[in-house]
Amino acid sequence: MTSWRQLPRLARIARVLVRYRLDDLIDATHRVRPLNVARALLPKPRAEIAALPRGERLTLALTELGPIFVKFGQILSTRRDLMPPDIAEALTRLQDQVAPFDPGLARAAVERALGAPIAERYASFDNAPLASASIAQVHAATLAGSAGAPPREVVVKILRPDIHARIADDVALLHALAGLVERFHPKADKIRPREIVAEIETTLTNELDLQREGANASLLRRNFAGSDDLYVPEVIWSHTTEGVLTLERVRGIPVDDLAALDAAGIDRVALAEKGVRLFYTQVFRDNFFHADAHAGNIWVDATRAHDPRFIALDFGIMGSLPERDQYWLAENFLALFNQDYARIAELHVRAGWMPADARLDELEAAVRAVCEPYFTRPLSEISLAEVVVKLFQVARRHELTLQPQLILLQKTLLNIEGVGRLLHPRIDIWATAKPVLERIWRQRSGPRAALKALRRRLPEWLAAAPEMPQLVHEYLSRAAGGRLELRIASDDLKQLDVRIRRGQRVAVWLALGVSLLVGAAAIAVLSPAGARHAGLPLGAWLGVAAAAVCFVAARRRT
Repeated sequence: MTSWRQLPRLARIARVLVRYRLDDLIDATHRVRPLNVARALLPKPRAEIAALPRGERLTLALTELGPIFVKFGQILSTRRDLMPPDIAEALTRLQDQVAPFDPGLARAAVERALGAPIAERYASFDNAPLASASIAQVHAATLAGSAGAPPREVVVKILRPDIHARIADDVALLHALAGLVERFHPKADKIRPREIVAEIETTLTNELDLQREGANASLLRRNFAGSDDLYVPEVIWSHTTEGVLTLERVRGIPVDDLAALDAAGIDRVALAEKGVRLFYTQVFRDNFFHADAHAGNIWVDATRAHDPRFIALDFGIMGSLPERDQYWLAENFLALFNQDYARIAELHVRAGWMPADARLDELEAAVRAVCEPYFTRPLSEISLAEVVVKLFQVARRHELTLQPQLILLQKTLLNIEGVGRLLHPRIDIWATAKPVLERIWRQRSGPRAALKALRRRLPEWLAAAPEMPQLVHEYLSRAAGGRLELRIASDDLKQLDVRIRRGQRVAVWLALGVSLLVGAAAIAVLSPAGARHAGLPLGAWLGVAAAAVCFVAARRRT
């Protein structure tokens, strides 16, 4: 419930919503009675406002409501699975730029966070901010050099004063508004307003922890250490806390400043292709991707004209996928590249993204209806991001509920493709992406990767090995006695039965693999030295190889 002290703020929100007539956000064909009554009492909008599309009116309203609502709108734009396309597109153009706060407050915040006067921690600190946004602002500074080294240039990111309380108040209002939408909107079950607000709240909470952002930057930097494709500034951990983040200062050209890129002699075609490759590398090689990759957060290193690389900024929103979703997503992309619609339908069901009783032929036909019109065009004119968005919309009509991680990835794909086409309008996204994904996926799922996973998990399997023969014996005894059968009484139990049987098959392969490993270990220990080959007996090597096959088979059945 909204507290009494929030009523003035709520009244102001209501006035802005009325001024921009945002009742149009509700489909005109599904108007509800209370809204019809209210419309009769509302004043007509000014002519210049009435002439604007609803997405533009929403953007203006959020801008007028203040910086926190601008941030809400930016996050909301990522939910293209729930937002109409025109509204989502308008929200992506929201600019998170606000007036800076007093430099005295900034210096005081730094001193509180670091527990010392600024003069003791920084050789210099610029009072004029480099940038100011709704959550934080950034100041230039220098660190004293050591052993005769010159001072080091850094940037200091500082949270705005009282930002936690302001966000808490506005989030409480959003929860109240979500309750109203859930009660009165005819498509509330599809929009899921409470879920959207919860997602916004989580994202904002993460962005308020600058130490977490520093950890994100540190991991991304480690993933691309020495890379010719991406540079990530170093985190200065001695000057970083939850409220202050100090980073190495970098310089570059904003990726959307095409005139400056051309003046610097940057090879924009090579840069665009690198951007696409970086997306698939982050998602499928590292499983850790920059999820706020719009033009404002991506610069280009101007010192490398013929072999350009990107510079990443702002690490508050990062994404990763559960290993299982990563596998199914990669397989879906590969099937899409090969126009294998039956495989896409099958993968959605096997991944558990769709109900187990979904009709594959109907899902395949729906996927074909979305994709075939695109594949009649030259590949350079096909938007992979647009195809993926439409596929998700089709899947939602077949009762798919997307995970937040997949939504974030979908939004990142849209951003990356947008940047790629900005740099090189004729880029062939498909030809650039397909070999990268195929190469990464061969490395991730090939024999070498299986052996690496085996080495990582071998200690815990060996620790459980003494119990495995008895467990296998009990399982086989129950199977022989028919005690593993389920009597199917409902669709839910059918789905449960499918999952149990799949788990049983996985258990058998795992048990066999562990048993083979135990046997290989026994051979290695008991075999005489003369029977050894390359440090291990041949029988032990064969046992390890057979166990690896079993583990790969178990993974394929998960």
